[in-house]
Amino acid sequence: MLDTLTCYENIALALTIQRINPHEIEKRVLNIADKLEIRDILKKYPYQVSGGQKQRVASCRAIITNPKMVLADEPTGALDSKSARQLLENFEFLNKNLNATILMVTHDAFTASYANRILFIKDGKIFNELIKGTDTRKQFFEKIIDVQTLLGGDLNACF
Repeated sequence: MLDTLTCYENIALALTIQRINPHEIEKRVLNIADKLEIRDILKKYPYQVSGGQKQRVASCRAIITNPKMVLADEPTGALDSKSARQLLENFEFLNKNLNATILMVTHDAFTASYANRILFIKDGKIFNELIKGTDTRKQFFEKIIDVQTLLGGDLNACF
């Protein structure tokens, strides 16, 4: 985020670069800010808000243009559970409705449970892959936990 811009301006920057109509920019910024519950900080500067609020502003800026791909490194790391769920639901919307690819790195099983496909990496190599398929998010979460248990243990003892 740019410290010399307000949170609103930081979010609007991507649309401004695309030369979107200012009225459309305002409508879209307010809409995404409402979804991630940061409307009350839009006039503040990054140094005036918490780490979690900064992360939500950065997430808003990343998804406001309806991108074809989002690269997210621990996107929920500084967020409370409600804010994390809202962000993940926005990622899910982008993926399902706008056909965007979300490439996310996370250590959190709850966050990973929103994915359709997971690659587990251990010591720089792909250790396992899970595909959600028709599983519910809860069922998928349980499978993720099972693999994480294997990742932390002695693999020789598992086979």
